[in-house]
Amino acid sequence: MATLANTATTIESAAQTVFKNEPFVDFTRLENVRAMREALDKVRRQLGREYENVVGGHRVRTTAKSKSINPSHPEQVVGIFQKAGAEDVPAAIAAAQKAFEGWSRTPVETRATLLFRVAQALRERKFEWSAWLVFEVGKSWVEADADVAETIDFAEFYGREALRLAKSVPPIQLPGEHDELRYIPLGVGAVIPPWNFPSAIMAGMTLASIVCGNTVVLKPSGDAMTIAAKFYELLEQNGLPDGVVNFVTGGGSSFGNELVKHPQTRFISFTGSKEVGLHIHELAAKAQPGQIWIKRTVLEMGGKDSILVDSDSDLDEAAAGVIASAFGFSGQKCSACSRAIVDERVYDKFVERLKDRAEKLTIGPAEENPNLGPVVNEGARKTILDYIQKGIAEGGRLITGGKAVEGLDGYFIHPTIISEVKPGDTIEQQEIFGPVLAVIRCKDFHEGLRIANDTEFGLTGAVYTKSAERQELAKQEFHVGNLYINRKCTGAMVGAHPFGGFNMSGTDSKAGGPDYLLLFTQAKSIARKL
Repeated sequence: MATLANTATTIESAAQTVFKNEPFVDFTRLENVRAMREALDKVRRQLGREYENVVGGHRVRTTAKSKSINPSHPEQVVGIFQKAGAEDVPAAIAAAQKAFEGWSRTPVETRATLLFRVAQALRERKFEWSAWLVFEVGKSWVEADADVAETIDFAEFYGREALRLAKSVPPIQLPGEHDELRYIPLGVGAVIPPWNFPSAIMAGMTLASIVCGNTVVLKPSGDAMTIAAKFYELLEQNGLPDGVVNFVTGGGSSFGNELVKHPQTRFISFTGSKEVGLHIHELAAKAQPGQIWIKRTVLEMGGKDSILVDSDSDLDEAAAGVIASAFGFSGQKCSACSRAIVDERVYDKFVERLKDRAEKLTIGPAEENPNLGPVVNEGARKTILDYIQKGIAEGGRLITGGKAVEGLDGYFIHPTIISEVKPGDTIEQQEIFGPVLAVIRCKDFHEGLRIANDTEFGLTGAVYTKSAERQELAKQEFHVGNLYINRKCTGAMVGAHPFGGFNMSGTDSKAGGPDYLLLFTQAKSIARKL
């Protein structure tokens, strides 16, 4: 294992460079295609391994096991994992508490160095890391690479942000005093990430927690346990002390609930569905015997995102943006465009453009690098197909897709467009999390904004319009945490687009922004009389 003793070189090099987003891999270059295929072959030979839980640096096995499978080929086991229960929570919390005593007092420069080393290690293993994402959750090469690049960005950005936060000073120095403002860690946290960005969000939540001096219990999604296990191994290889991150796979209703409820859990960082997020929030709100704090919840819970297409917009650009936002990673993004709201004066033309583009998309096993790979599991496929039938039954017109792909053994669904969807219809209101786009007709831009805002969510949205006046109106009235103008509503970039939403989309945590680390700290004001 590497140590964190020699931090000066890493910190100095980071401090002297301005943060820049990690560039994406250009897969039109043959050498990159060759490197990706070699990585896929390498990872394929490692599939099916059993991974242990790690608590306080000790490897732990349980009698019950669970499996992560390849959604492109469900018969292919990606990894075998332990299945911890409620009885395993106290040991994980105790290990994190013990590690907190030393880690919370470790200089921020040392903690930041760990993040910078992780970023560099990921750069060196970028193709291999992407290959794991291809196999475990069915990401195309481009989507996997974007996930890895964002992971690197989080490591670099949060390391720098921690160093910046450590230099905070109060805005006023009173005469006769020396006044300080310190951001200190909270304590032991539960990190519960999703499967759809199994590297970036999982790593980002974990790294933000620990760079601030907290220790965590990391419980990954049951559909994305392998990449989390690989990430824990990467942390170990780069000097992570025992117990700072405790890697535990287990059921949400048993291990997860007890983890959230435990009186020594200080905060919960969660990304996932609205239903689970609200359940976590409710559990966390009830003080347990022996609990001496109000638990903090950092929740990102999904969306019902829309793109509003004005009558004066460039329809080809708008169609490209809607298609990319709706069907990237088969629509399995909380930021995905699941509603296109289109001015009636261009509605029919725009629907035809959408149909033409959607029917040119390729579908297949993720390792073959299609436009659309599988949805994550059999349950998701069934739910998505049920939503499609509901949309048609409520009066929607099926334009293209609408069914599972025949001849493939994975969980594939054709990209689906349903037009003539009415405001208030089921597929216009509920998050589907699949390759389904509802197209809604509006009279004008003002009515389109009202339809866009008529949802319990408020995560992302976009408008396509040439009108400066209507752009300003959208800035003022479109009630979302991330608004995009004349571009797609997915693909938030660390630093440029702090990410998080309003209403039932969560606590507006703004991951990748200058406020994010504040969620994992508490401010301590210190005044010393001179």
